[in-house]
Amino acid sequence: MQLGDLEKMVLQYLWDNGSADAKQVHSYFEKLRGGSLNTIQSTLDRLFKKGVLVREKQGHAFQYRSAVKREQFIGQLINDIAEDFSISGENSLLAAFASMSSSLDVDQLDELERLIEESRADSKARVDGL
Repeated sequence: MQLGDLEKMVLQYLWDNGSADAKQVHSYFEKLRGGSLNTIQSTLDRLFKKGVLVREKQGHAFQYRSAVKREQFIGQLINDIAEDFSISGENSLLAAFASMSSSLDVDQLDELERLIEESRADSKARVDGL
């Protein structure tokens, strides 16, 4: 999924702040980069149509929030890129993680190992629950 610079910034803002309406988002970005309320409304609507945001009508305005957690979204992007460049039968995603892990420090590797074990336990629980 391709996101423009403003879309990325708005998504980051919503991850950091939970939820907001267009006026709140505009107020924040007006100080940083200028731009019109209409531009922010269009950006929020595009993100909603892409399925990245959810919205709920509150009064006369929509309240927007992220549809997925930051980590899930980043994982989705990484997976999409790996699929775009993989050869049939090749596991490019695992190869990419192995390559990336060489630049991690010991604490980051420990955290990665903890997350993998957590995911493994969740997977096992789902299988056992069936």
